[in-house]
Amino acid sequence: MTEPAAPTAGPLSFGPFTVIPHERLVTRDGVALPLGTKAFDTLIALMSRPNEVVSKWDLMALVWPGMAVEEANLRFHVAALRKVLGDGKDGARYITTLSGRGYCFVAPISQTDVPAERRPAPRMELPPVKLPNRLQRMVGRDEVVAAISDKLITSHFVTIVGPGGVGKTAVAVAVAHDLLETFADAAHFVDLAALSDPDLVITSILLMLGLPAQTDDPLPALPALLAHLRDKRMLLILDNCEHVIAAAAPLAAEIFHAAPHVHILATSREALRVEGEQVYRLAPLAVPPDDAGLTAAVAQTYPALQLFLERATAGGAQIALDDGNAAIVAGICRRLDGMALAIELAAGRVEAYGLEQTAALLDERLNLLWQGQRTAPPRQKTLQATLDWSYGLLSGTERLVLRRLAVFAGHFTIDAALEVVPDDRVDRARLFDAIDSLVAKSMVAPRPIGAMMRYRLLDTTRAYLLEIEPDDAALAARHATYYRRWLEQAGTTWATVPSADERAVHFSALHNVRAALDWCFGANGDACIGIALAAAAAPIFLAMSLLIECRRWSERALLAIDPSTRGGAEEMHIQAALGLTLMFTRGGSEAARGALSRSLAIAEARGDAPNQLQLLGRMHIFHERMGQFDAALGYARQSLTVAETLGDAASLGLAHSLLGVSLHLAGEHRDALNMLEAAWQGPGTERTSTVHGFDHRNRAGISLARELWLQGRPGDARQLARQTVTEAAQMDHPITLCIALIWLVSIDLWSGELDDAEESIDHFIAHATSRSMGPYLSVGRGVKGELAIRRGDAAGGVETIRACLRELHDAGYELLTTTFNIALVHGLLALGQVAQSARLIDDAIRLVEQGGDHLYMPELLRMRAKVLLSLPEPKTGEAETCLMQSLELSRGKAAKAWELRAAIDLVQLLAERHGRENAKLLLQAALEGFVEGSETVDIRAASALLATL
Repeated sequence: MTEPAAPTAGPLSFGPFTVIPHERLVTRDGVALPLGTKAFDTLIALMSRPNEVVSKWDLMALVWPGMAVEEANLRFHVAALRKVLGDGKDGARYITTLSGRGYCFVAPISQTDVPAERRPAPRMELPPVKLPNRLQRMVGRDEVVAAISDKLITSHFVTIVGPGGVGKTAVAVAVAHDLLETFADAAHFVDLAALSDPDLVITSILLMLGLPAQTDDPLPALPALLAHLRDKRMLLILDNCEHVIAAAAPLAAEIFHAAPHVHILATSREALRVEGEQVYRLAPLAVPPDDAGLTAAVAQTYPALQLFLERATAGGAQIALDDGNAAIVAGICRRLDGMALAIELAAGRVEAYGLEQTAALLDERLNLLWQGQRTAPPRQKTLQATLDWSYGLLSGTERLVLRRLAVFAGHFTIDAALEVVPDDRVDRARLFDAIDSLVAKSMVAPRPIGAMMRYRLLDTTRAYLLEIEPDDAALAARHATYYRRWLEQAGTTWATVPSADERAVHFSALHNVRAALDWCFGANGDACIGIALAAAAAPIFLAMSLLIECRRWSERALLAIDPSTRGGAEEMHIQAALGLTLMFTRGGSEAARGALSRSLAIAEARGDAPNQLQLLGRMHIFHERMGQFDAALGYARQSLTVAETLGDAASLGLAHSLLGVSLHLAGEHRDALNMLEAAWQGPGTERTSTVHGFDHRNRAGISLARELWLQGRPGDARQLARQTVTEAAQMDHPITLCIALIWLVSIDLWSGELDDAEESIDHFIAHATSRSMGPYLSVGRGVKGELAIRRGDAAGGVETIRACLRELHDAGYELLTTTFNIALVHGLLALGQVAQSARLIDDAIRLVEQGGDHLYMPELLRMRAKVLLSLPEPKTGEAETCLMQSLELSRGKAAKAWELRAAIDLVQLLAERHGRENAKLLLQAALEGFVEGSETVDIRAASALLATL
């Protein structure tokens, strides 16, 4: 065989195309199309078996007879054929791909110029029935419509299943319009929504087909309907089957078996569950993620947001989407679960209220009575009507269970439902059956998270149910008690969950915890349950860096504690959480100090060594941030004593981290290096812990990187610093990441890598903003000021750092005061303000002597020498003394990097007075000890200076 057999020798037509097989010609509106030989053979092979699946192997045998070819050749020519025909554009469909099976030519074919004696006998046409108009533009459903169309062609019977308002009817109508030509316009739409009697289903179909319906009795009408459909080729759409499903389901099955050329497309809130049915579950429109950094460009790629903007604009609203308001629109779409009807109704309010107020109204209360289009079916004019329709189809037990499930906010497990829902009216067996049915009826949505199935109610459904039964105190108490017990049991695992993905399983219950706390501390709640729940919830809030929320619940719980019950474990945990959150959001306030001190006192009184150790860690960092470094060192030494009594590796790792950081800031570099290496690499340190506010191992790692830099290993320092930042980012814990980033910035600045420092500080500021960490925002601005000074904008940099220091002083945050003072001295000297710089350097030295951050003393002495040399009458002798003190102190403490800086300045001062050879020896000695190949701005400067001596 040299070419595929044609379905007929005469010309054939489909759509706007004419095929003349013997001339191997395809024209569109009389114009010949450029079609290759194999593409033409492929078209003829498919047209020879219209509406049948032609396997890939059969097709290759027809197009390449007697030859062995790769499947890729066939795909190439099918793609070329589709491109020439414009298949898939503007709703045109000619060739359908059946995954794993083959291809099918689906367009109706007609013959032209055929003699009368060869023409087929006329067949009786069905009455033309107009489908409902399809939407002018349906957002985000093109792939869905194509998938359902393909499934319908091959399987003949598809049911689109989904909750009310998701867009089932709109998709079904679009599918019908796309397939009109396939069925020669024999597509019939039967809207079952208006029926109240299931017996009228057959009658409705008969009337739609133009057949007599002389009786409402379905029994005699069924044979007549089946006889009429037996040899017909048509598409039958049965819309809104859920309320007459007992009649619609068996009828659809009868038609499927009796009429092999009738294709059935049904829509329902639950599957018909009959033989032959293929279920397509229609998901809500995709919504943008809850991401503070969401941009307008990214947001506009999500169908839910596209639909909202189109409907809002159509309603008269003027919205210019930008990076500032994209998060607001995304939040609205998420609040409405991507449900098309709910999004359209909310979008219609924007013209009257604006974006922000519309979002606020949704947050306060989902308005179920907002009106939609006047032409919408009654059940879709409001969300209330849609939900009334669905709720009315449930049994009494299903309604009761669904109302009780509304106590859950967000996802819940079957275990949670079994603990919370049952009572003397609903036993466990009936609960299982009801949830099974509610899932099938699209009232409860299942979703796997990790290895376990979770369930949830859409927010619109939950709001509707809470209005029906707004307050069930016994149910709410069972719900709050369940999550308190769950937090207490599962909370111990959070300390060893390293990644954000793994933590997602634990944190999926967070919405329920919030809802339970709201009820507990509300007007009709149970404050005793709330206090225990707040204490158990504090670790999860801290592990997610939800500082403001943790602080709010801790404050409410403390107000609710009865004075007679104070001093227990619950108060200890709540005070500890409050102190930490106040410290990170408001700085070194007396309230933070008081809360942490009270919590530590309770732990000591209870003999609770594990919590005592954790609280000593919080007191340590509190005093560090206050600039009281000697006091922080005392708490660190105390923590090591407690850890040694506990004896486990994790406790010792925590204490080593605290003591290593304190020794580093105290300038005791040799001891600091030993402690930090033990905390970073010792046994029991491979797991992370963020439930205490931040990860101590990560903090030890970034401090160790600074030590490596100071001790002459800048390459190792930068590598370790970036490793700790990467690990902190993988943990998805903003506080830990901010700590790692700000110390990484210091290494970049010390090394003279200003671009890297700027990139890191921008990252730092973004994360501090996302969690309202006020002092860190001031720190970020201060680093921006230092960068400005380094790049030549001394005036702007000085002004920025001064503003930053005022904010940090007000917040009681003094951890970085010395570093900002050093930067400020640089800026003042650049501006020629020597007198101010002299006063500032003396004050800075005095503060270090009082506070204990002796790490910076060599640098302060070196900067004092610079100031002395910048006076109108330079004090060279005093400057030389300061530089010698800096050099000797650096050598004594093993701070090679500080030693090199002091040596560079001293050599520049003394080269002429004491001879170049002595200066050269001094500089060479300072360079010794750096790891070979080390590269920093100071090493480059020293090497250049050495070359001149």
